[in-house]
Amino acid sequence: MSENLLPTAGQTTRPGQERYVATTDETGLGAVDAVADDSAPSSMWGEAWKNLRVRPLFWVASFIIFVAVMLSLFPSLFTNLNPKFCELSNSLADPSPGHPFGFDRQGCDIYSRVVYGARASVSVGLFTTLIVTFFGTLIGTLAGFFGGWVDAIMSRLTDIFFAVPLVLAAIVFMQLFKENRNVWMVVFILSVFGWTSIARISRGAVLSGKNEEYVTAARATGASRWRIITSHILPNAAAPIIVYATVALGTFIVAEATLSFLGVGLPPDIVSWGGDISRAQSALRTQPMVLFYPAIALGLTVLSFIMMGDVVRDALDPKARKR
Repeated sequence: MSENLLPTAGQTTRPGQERYVATTDETGLGAVDAVADDSAPSSMWGEAWKNLRVRPLFWVASFIIFVAVMLSLFPSLFTNLNPKFCELSNSLADPSPGHPFGFDRQGCDIYSRVVYGARASVSVGLFTTLIVTFFGTLIGTLAGFFGGWVDAIMSRLTDIFFAVPLVLAAIVFMQLFKENRNVWMVVFILSVFGWTSIARISRGAVLSGKNEEYVTAARATGASRWRIITSHILPNAAAPIIVYATVALGTFIVAEATLSFLGVGLPPDIVSWGGDISRAQSALRTQPMVLFYPAIALGLTVLSFIMMGDVVRDALDPKARKR
């Protein structure tokens, strides 16, 4: 006597779910036979997403990043006050209705300046990261794939720029362009000296991937170099590049704030967190909250990108998932 527990007509099993057959033999003992699951395995990115969506740190970082992006894109949704409107009669005044953070020494509303300050800081970080990721990946990929004299020239060029400290180089060059200081000038200067780390990471990833079997198979089928790079090598080398770019975005936001704090970054007429932190120094002892609000906005934004880079690295690293 045997009993078949396979789904009857009209019943289905979900993709990725094993099906079982339970039988009873002559001895009366039950046995369970597993039917092999022939569903396609998840991709690396699918497995990464499964890992990310159960991590509370991922959702916390995503929420903070979302708020920072919304502040930079649509500041008028969060406040209807002009951040550049100041009255000395309100100098260092306490919080009041409509002004939850109070006023700074110049009588400007701190809350509106924190909201509008996100635009300059996040814009510098985002556009700088996009530029350095593109050029760094391009240079690192060409150096790692072609090797020989191409690798020698590009590696030495990378070493030259890598030897120059990012913030120090930015201070020197921003001093040379005092009359043209704006968001795009800061992005340009940081991009010129900030691409070296991504170039090294992409070069190492390409070197380790260009001798894999799937690349050899692509060469055997007559695929062009361009197709091998774009369709086989770069997709498999994207994980470390994405992880570093996420962390680097926070680093570039800090770099912009540092330049503005030192007075060589964005001009005073552009509202930024670094500039407001610099302005608040004089009131640090008497009214420390004037410095606290822009500083906490800057710190939370940078921390969120660092946390995002950590969880993305863990999700894309199989060894980290096993741990």
